[in-house]
Amino acid sequence: MQPYYWESAHGNFGDDLNLWLWDFLLPGFRDVHPQTLLVGVGTVLNRVLLPEGQHKLVIGSGFGYGSLPDFSRSEEWDIRCVRGPLTAKAIGVAPEKGIVDPAVMLAEMPEFQNLPKRYKKSFVPHWESAVSGLWSSIVPKIGLTYIDPCGEAKSVIRQILQSEMIIAESMHGAIIADALRVPWVAVSTSVAINNFKWNDWASTLGVTYKPLHVPLSTRAEAKMKGDRFWGMSFKGDEPAPENPNERPVDEAVLAEARAPQQSGLRMAAKQVLAGPAMLGLLKASRAEPQLSRDGILSERKAQFMDVIEGVRRDYGIVG
Repeated sequence: MQPYYWESAHGNFGDDLNLWLWDFLLPGFRDVHPQTLLVGVGTVLNRVLLPEGQHKLVIGSGFGYGSLPDFSRSEEWDIRCVRGPLTAKAIGVAPEKGIVDPAVMLAEMPEFQNLPKRYKKSFVPHWESAVSGLWSSIVPKIGLTYIDPCGEAKSVIRQILQSEMIIAESMHGAIIADALRVPWVAVSTSVAINNFKWNDWASTLGVTYKPLHVPLSTRAEAKMKGDRFWGMSFKGDEPAPENPNERPVDEAVLAEARAPQQSGLRMAAKQVLAGPAMLGLLKASRAEPQLSRDGILSERKAQFMDVIEGVRRDYGIVG
């Protein structure tokens, strides 16, 4: 059995954690049922992402992009639980199977416990914002810590844990902050952010997804997200592809966003244009954060571990 994860061309910690989380939750799973694909953390219940003709064990995955796979082939699917009730309804399984995102179980790993606080307030952008925006440069200027969602997953998670508060555009930034008991505020820079998947998770823990709006920071960011920046519209007529890695992107514009910080007038001009983004993020950092109740989180984690025990039993996983 091998874990499936969607591999962003740029890196995304919320997907990359599949590479090691399941070794903690299901030690020994790699040694059994080589024909089975373990489909875990991520919005990956998507027709073009998952291979046909292979047995798939679904534990906590979500729907939210593209079109659904063909679930009529029952011999290919073992759906034990999904991320939340919206996914459960979309794919036609019992609502009680919409338990929680598996990333909440990171809190049980010893390496993510009892670390000292090092950061007051930190911002975790969506990976698209990270690769196309000016956030890494402007976030420190307003007294916040920048956490790169494209960084190494365990390092990102430790930074979240060691923060006193998280401002999250990244959904897994909020999920992991909540699981590690770090208060969080949700923000959104664009209509490209997927409300369905946020509400799918939020409804399992009794929290509310009402993101505060933060303006985009660069022209490149607007172009990547099909949005507006300082009156310029980059909305396209073509629908987004089902595989996010196939989205057409102007590489010249992205190269400009990734370039080392320029000095002098050019960088000053870019930071002036990013002024509304800085102000919006500063306001968000002063908002009242939220956190799910301890009892609800514990109940969901217990339900999830019941699923894990069933998988261990039924697949003969000894570890």
